[in-house]
Amino acid sequence: MEKIVLYPSPGIGHLISMVELGKLLLSNSSSISSITILIVNFPFLTGSYSSYISSVSASFPSITFLSLPSVPLLLGDPSNYEDFEQIIFEFLRSNSNNVKQSLESISISSPVSAFILDFFCYPALEVSLSLKIPTYYFYTSGASALALCLNLPVFDKIATDSYRNLKTSFEIPGLFSVPADHMLEPMLDRGVSYYEFVKVAETMLKSDGIIVNSFESLEVKAVKGLKQGTCLPGTQIPPVYCIGPLFANRGGGAENSGEERHECLKWLDSQPSKSVVYLGFGSRGVFSKEQILEIAFGLERSGVRFLWTVRAPPSEEKGAKFSDPPDPDLDLILPVGFLDRTKDRGHVAKSWVPQIAILGHESVGGFFSHCGWNSTLEAVDAGAPMVAWPLYAEQRFNKILIVEEIGIALPMDENEDWFVSSSEIEKRVKQILGSEGDVVRKQMLEMREKGKIALNEGQSSNVALTTLMESWVAELDSADCALLAELTVEPIPLIRVFSVQAPHIEEKCSKFSKPPDSKDSNLPKKILDQLRIGVM
Repeated sequence: MEKIVLYPSPGIGHLISMVELGKLLLSNSSSISSITILIVNFPFLTGSYSSYISSVSASFPSITFLSLPSVPLLLGDPSNYEDFEQIIFEFLRSNSNNVKQSLESISISSPVSAFILDFFCYPALEVSLSLKIPTYYFYTSGASALALCLNLPVFDKIATDSYRNLKTSFEIPGLFSVPADHMLEPMLDRGVSYYEFVKVAETMLKSDGIIVNSFESLEVKAVKGLKQGTCLPGTQIPPVYCIGPLFANRGGGAENSGEERHECLKWLDSQPSKSVVYLGFGSRGVFSKEQILEIAFGLERSGVRFLWTVRAPPSEEKGAKFSDPPDPDLDLILPVGFLDRTKDRGHVAKSWVPQIAILGHESVGGFFSHCGWNSTLEAVDAGAPMVAWPLYAEQRFNKILIVEEIGIALPMDENEDWFVSSSEIEKRVKQILGSEGDVVRKQMLEMREKGKIALNEGQSSNVALTTLMESWVAELDSADCALLAELTVEPIPLIRVFSVQAPHIEEKCSKFSKPPDSKDSNLPKKILDQLRIGVM
């Protein structure tokens, strides 16, 4: 039986992605005995995971959560750091010893078949390799973004200035060009976080494989380039497993749990089919007050029905950028009288909304998105055409992909400061519900069907998942046989060695261990400790 350990980076979104991966593994393998998820106690995230963890534990008893001891930040106050990513990387590096101790403890009863970590958790790779545990990355963005990530060390060698100042593009071989200023925000000035991301790319190449939340027919060029190595010439890329689309169906609550349906879903129930534009920009998607006003003006002038999730503008207070924003005061940030004038065709929410249920609702005809990868996959699954308005992380790159390469979104045109005018918003709101949106919707529905097919038995994502899990058995068998070969003096049938975790080892290993002589009286204990085997 196989034992798997998952290691997500801080944040509920990363945790949910790892849990969904764990569920997928359990549902597709009868040989996985347990999945352990390591939880870091990040000091600057508001909210608790406890209710979510309790829910998962109750529904999936084979998934257990192990909370790691708290570690302090070296620089103390978060305002002493350049950006949020720098804090994350340092914090996870400081947890390396905790990870090592946890992996050693988990391995006492039986060896770990695979250790799967979030790409932010790259410092743990050296730990798992030192323990000889097969290690895989779970890359929660797409295959195209992975190709970009793996090329970061190459770009670093040819860049002559900060990416923010470069008026050029970087070429991903076999794919497409990326303007330098479309790189991840923390990388634009080539500060501390920039070099952390470069290290991520370098360590990924040392792993046993990379798991990607995407499917082949969505990103044909990228998947081909990664498998054949053409997107990173001269470098051996580990096996890439596209096992998506994978996301948590959190729904509206009532359908599955008996809870009352969310207020916004009730409002959508009363709207005509494909008449509503949904504007949702993720948990970190915040706008300045000036940009919020432009959105409101554009929506009001458009005359279109809308559902808009509004978050408070970023605070100027020291350290505020590292914590979740408070609920917004709509009367202070929206135009005077806006809510009154649009009450018959608009609904404004100021806290979490059930996005998957919204996108799948019959009334929703378009989705203004920040181009986060999870949101993109959710839109594909719902067949909801998008307007691409990237805000942070790899989202500007994702915009190029979904607009120019896949054709499932209309672009939002921004000025050089990334500001969007009310007239542009008004135009795109009308377009996504009009003939331009129909073209995008047709392509989106095709991708939706391909995504569903990919998960079927014998299809690309299902085959990738099966191949991944089979590799763990192969890794274990290889390790068992290698160690037995090292310990064998000559083949004699006096003592028969078998593996509890992989009984079929007898078929794969042709030699049997010789009884110890006086020179090595600890030999049976070595075998038992390292392979968890029995002697008959």
